[in-house]
Amino acid sequence: MFTVTFYAKKHIKSAIKNLLGEPGVMPQFKEVRDTMRYLSIVFILFLSACAQSLTDDTRPTEQSSNSSSSFTYQCKSGKTIKASYPTDSTAVVEYDNRVLEMKIAVSGSGARYVGEKLEWWTKGSGQRASGTLFRHLEDGTPGEAVEHCEQIADAA
Repeated sequence: MFTVTFYAKKHIKSAIKNLLGEPGVMPQFKEVRDTMRYLSIVFILFLSACAQSLTDDTRPTEQSSNSSSSFTYQCKSGKTIKASYPTDSTAVVEYDNRVLEMKIAVSGSGARYVGEKLEWWTKGSGQRASGTLFRHLEDGTPGEAVEHCEQIADAA
């Protein structure tokens, strides 16, 4: 019976030692655990700041109607086109006693706006910048040019 008791005590002491670790090891584990918690919190805050920055940068900038950019174009036909840009993704084109509301579209160069079966495509900036009004085809491409114009003034 003494042998069994001695054997059991020895294994219990060994099991407790394994659970608690060697003397001096527990404080190091606690430091590592605390450091990992701190780094995890810092990492999560960093990621949330990056995600917020990304959504702020990708959101379209809306401008008030008071600060929208407006330009006047003289066309070869003698008509004028007034174009204003209330936001960075829309254009309002005044042509032939019509007000055309257009949305930005993909272009190889310049700025291209599509709406009401027409396209307004500008290239360059400032005086002498070009603007062309096209018919917009159902397949999404520009059709025949309706007007070829040149910017003459910034509207007030």
